[in-house]
Amino acid sequence: MADLEVRSASFEELSAETAYQIWQLRTAVFVVEQVCAYQELDGRDLEPGTRHLWVGEGGEVVAYLRLLSESDGLARIGRVCVAVSARSHGLARQLVKAAHAEIGDNISILDAQAHLVWWYEALGYEVAGPQFVEDGIPHVPMRRTP
Repeated sequence: MADLEVRSASFEELSAETAYQIWQLRTAVFVVEQVCAYQELDGRDLEPGTRHLWVGEGGEVVAYLRLLSESDGLARIGRVCVAVSARSHGLARQLVKAAHAEIGDNISILDAQAHLVWWYEALGYEVAGPQFVEDGIPHVPMRRTP
């Protein structure tokens, strides 16, 4: 399953079906699986600088990452998720590497769930601040400078 094609699009370039599948996957992982009630659709998907990266298999979105352009010029990676049926095949790593290719030599930041700090460190990120709790889940700010 690894090394499936990573697709990238702005909101305007997404088909209605792909957008629906992306939001369905994000809700399944972040709201239902993690039992975390929060406003998953936060408006940032629509921003002109936002890129949606995903991997599809069999006509379904199975992995996703959102790449935001922050007001300070930094790139922010977020909403990294993989369907339960597609985990342990390197898809999240593939998405992050594709995001790095889009970011180029720019700095990228993210807020990692605390239990995944080690995973992001393996991708070149460093802890950039103290742990904090967001929506009941411990997070750690991280930064990657190519």
